[in-house]
Amino acid sequence: MKKIIITGGAGFIGSHVIRLFVNKYPDYHIVNLDALTYAGNLENLRDVEAATNYSFERGDITDEQFIDGLFATADFDAVIHLAAESHVDRSIMDPLSFVKTNVIGTAILLNAAKKYWADKTDKLFYHVSTDEVYGSLGETGFFTEDTPYDPRSPYSASKASSDHLVRAYHHTYGLPMVISNCSNNYGSHQFPEKLLPLMINNILQSKPLPVYGKGENVRDWLWVEDHATAIDVIFHQGKVGDTYNIGGFNEWKNLDIVHLLCSIMDKKLDRLAGESAKLITFVKDRAGHDKRYAIDATKLNSTLGWKPSLQFEEGLERTVDWYLANNTWIENVTSGSYKKYYNQQYTSR
Repeated sequence: MKKIIITGGAGFIGSHVIRLFVNKYPDYHIVNLDALTYAGNLENLRDVEAATNYSFERGDITDEQFIDGLFATADFDAVIHLAAESHVDRSIMDPLSFVKTNVIGTAILLNAAKKYWADKTDKLFYHVSTDEVYGSLGETGFFTEDTPYDPRSPYSASKASSDHLVRAYHHTYGLPMVISNCSNNYGSHQFPEKLLPLMINNILQSKPLPVYGKGENVRDWLWVEDHATAIDVIFHQGKVGDTYNIGGFNEWKNLDIVHLLCSIMDKKLDRLAGESAKLITFVKDRAGHDKRYAIDATKLNSTLGWKPSLQFEEGLERTVDWYLANNTWIENVTSGSYKKYYNQQYTSR
């Protein structure tokens, strides 16, 4: 039985990866390591928490003693590292917390893997990163795996640093690793500080819909379940030492997305056409706001056969349906009430 530790498994992307692996690979034991910070929510995994091939460990990747003890007592075959501070606005306000988690935390995990895996070549450290490490594109062009790094925010700089550390441990110590860099994820179970769940929640409450600048910034959008399947493919078939870009081939201007979302929500809520769009409010642009991201996922498609299953319009409909059907989830995670429940059950080592 393979034993795989997935860091950040109670988060948005991590919970989808855990759900996929627990259900698809009953002969794997999946260990979910999460500190249960504001965006970590075990309610995301209620449907698999009783599975015999799943277990949860509460702990912080920046706690070196805890991580060392975890690796000392468990013979992990692989790490899928998703734990990270990920919100750009928060990184602008508090950059050091991003350095601590994304850089120091990754280094502590790498050190533990190096120590306990020694010269074993049948292990794998899979580091999940972002397209934001590449910087900002103009009107044309795409990020490829060979695009030079040019991070523009404390968040992207911290992720770029962690990427470099993973590659350095591979080249210096022979640590088996792969890296993937993904575009903007969307879908169910996303903490409502990010664009789509924030807008959905605000539309439900008839609150203003804040759009940075003129809303002309462009992002490539990837359905989170497609991202999870890409991670599955790369984990099992990717070449050790390689990097793979994961993109949805769905470029949208922020303002166009918000208008599309308003149109969908008006229909779902039986509102007059255009009613939700009246809530759009333009606010001061984010500091250092990257103009455009666009991923070229040709390598992943041509070498491993992965491609996204959904176009953005269909994925957005599914996303809206989930949030409308799970309004209690939004209320719980925004109020923090679920934290009290889990804090009574789990204590950090």
